[in-house]
Amino acid sequence: MSVFIDRHRELSLLEERYRNEGGELIVLYGRRRVGKSELIDQFIRSASGIRLLAREESKTLQLRKFSSELGDFFQDNFLKRSGFSDWDSFFEYLLQRAGSRIVIAIDEFPYLVKEDPSLPSILQEFWDSRLKESQIFLILSGSSISMMEASTMDHTSPLFGRRTGQILLRPLRFIHVFFYLADMRKAVEFYSVFGGTPAYTMAADPDKDIMTNIEEKLLREDSFLFRDIDFVLRAELAEPRYYFSILFSIALGNHRIGLICNDTGLSKSIVSKYLSVLIDLHLVDRRVPITEGQKSRKGLYFLSDNLFDFWFSFANPYLVSLERGNTRLILEQYIRPRFAAYVGRHFEAVVMDLFELFNQHEALPFVYTRIGSWWNRGNEIDIVCLRDDQRKILFCECKWQSGVDGQRVLEGLRAKAPHVPWHNGNREEYFCIVARTFSRRPEAAGGRVVCYDLDDLARVAELTRQNDASWD
Repeated sequence: MSVFIDRHRELSLLEERYRNEGGELIVLYGRRRVGKSELIDQFIRSASGIRLLAREESKTLQLRKFSSELGDFFQDNFLKRSGFSDWDSFFEYLLQRAGSRIVIAIDEFPYLVKEDPSLPSILQEFWDSRLKESQIFLILSGSSISMMEASTMDHTSPLFGRRTGQILLRPLRFIHVFFYLADMRKAVEFYSVFGGTPAYTMAADPDKDIMTNIEEKLLREDSFLFRDIDFVLRAELAEPRYYFSILFSIALGNHRIGLICNDTGLSKSIVSKYLSVLIDLHLVDRRVPITEGQKSRKGLYFLSDNLFDFWFSFANPYLVSLERGNTRLILEQYIRPRFAAYVGRHFEAVVMDLFELFNQHEALPFVYTRIGSWWNRGNEIDIVCLRDDQRKILFCECKWQSGVDGQRVLEGLRAKAPHVPWHNGNREEYFCIVARTFSRRPEAAGGRVVCYDLDDLARVAELTRQNDASWD
């Protein structure tokens, strides 16, 4: 089943630019499986244009393929018979067709550049001399983030400064997965495993429980997700073995550089270098306590894609056994007993995403300006929201458990709050507890204490959706 989830903002940006006059050169990039091609196809449905998908093949075959597809699109039999001899003739033809608004999307543009490194220079010449004054709407799309940035946006690229816009397509937010599944608990569990990459979300079967999905869609050797992480990493990285080691170490719980070095046996300089690449590829996040600046030495590293986290936590360590067909054994002995704790690690990020939505609709005790986590010397608080101009602070604990004693959690949260160094003694403090369900909720304390169980979260999220036309 093919379902197009969200992307309202990106579609609106493209449609707005389409209505403008003059040439457009849009760079659209993002990780594999994130939905770039589907976004282009959805956009073209309301515009006039074609998506040309590049392949890893010779320049001659690439030009022949594009000649045939453009010949069909423009009903030009002569082009289909003669074809393009080079990229100059390709762009010359586009120029002839650009007297009226036309979308030409070149998907997987890095494949073309890899085969012919002169292509950006040729495009630069045509763009500067004539294409930018035409009605062409040119989209250059690609899955290799590093190559897209190098070939279109880096200052050494001939196309530097030519793009009229760019869209870095990111994975879906949790809230989009929730609106798709319409079940809060299922959404939290599915998102914790499959993340926000649309292709991974669509691979899951919403009519089956999470354990069945893990078994059938992830752990079976014949499922496409079983090899996909290895494929994505090898396609993007030159020396994947070191990157694999670092990603595996982080998934095991080593979030500081020193711990990663000790675990992998790699030097600090190598780990730092490779972490920087993984951050640029949006595979790893570096997080600092909300009260610290980005240069803080307290920074911790986490896998930013939930499927990667799940894979390196549960599948990669038992890969040989899985390849021998021991899927059910791994599921029952190693995954099921630890699954709730694993989801609990991601529940904090889920609540943060929901809070971002709530904050936009003023559904929290106050409208915050910053949100993050806090930790120091053994103390940590899952979520802290700050309103700088009014010196308001909200402390939140997230418990992926049922029957939570909210009063006890609140007492612990109040005990940790004074350790957070932010306008101490001169601030308004608020407290929040989020859990699957509660056995006891604390007193509201004049609006300074709020609690959400999963039903509460779903109710507020649905209310914001009803009051916001952009979700339709």
